[in-house]
Amino acid sequence: MESSRHKRLLTQHVRTDQLMGVDAVPMGIAAAQTVPTSAPAMDHAEKLNILEQMDRDEVQGCSKCELCHSRTQTVFGEGDADAKLMFVGEGPGQKEDSQGRPFVGRSGEMLNKQIDAMGLQRQDVYIANVVKCRPPNNRAPTPIEAQTCWEYLRRQILVIRPKVIVTLGGPAAKMLLNTKTGITALRGTWHSLDQLAPDGPVIPVMPTFHPAFLLRAYTPENRKKVWSDLQKVVKHLEK
Repeated sequence: MESSRHKRLLTQHVRTDQLMGVDAVPMGIAAAQTVPTSAPAMDHAEKLNILEQMDRDEVQGCSKCELCHSRTQTVFGEGDADAKLMFVGEGPGQKEDSQGRPFVGRSGEMLNKQIDAMGLQRQDVYIANVVKCRPPNNRAPTPIEAQTCWEYLRRQILVIRPKVIVTLGGPAAKMLLNTKTGITALRGTWHSLDQLAPDGPVIPVMPTFHPAFLLRAYTPENRKKVWSDLQKVVKHLEK
């Protein structure tokens, strides 16, 4: 049983590496064997399969950091595996933790309205978080927690290959852009996710305020800023 699980996990990693263009994957230091990765790009069904397997076989039972002790369940992400647009938040809240889905509380309602205003529907995009478990009291994930969970998010991005990523809030922007700059300075300008390089794509990133912030500070000025950010994304998607 354990051997079969290890084979499934290895297959998932190899298929993800195929998307990165990696020519060979080491099977073991002693054996120095390799697996060719010359298969064609994944179709929609293959993408869904590898995402579902990653969630089931790795994320749901993950105990790599302390967040596993306080979660009700993990929140992997959801949406179109071929999505051109991906939203990345910081972590699940209480309702997300109880339902196992990202952005389903008040912040989710706000995000849904924003997606609708962009001329899209929720099922057209992919939504995920930096960490897959709820931080206690809805606090921001620590840098260690974010880094521990990064490999899951990295592989989600590699499988989906969005045309644009919108980061929601400071922690998500700092993680993806590898910066300490705050969201107020980052938002509204284009940045690049280059942590997938040299093998993966460089993906344009638009940081904007988290919907939870907008709910707390629902001023005309903040709403105008977020809408301006999202309009830039729409124009980029139309190219």
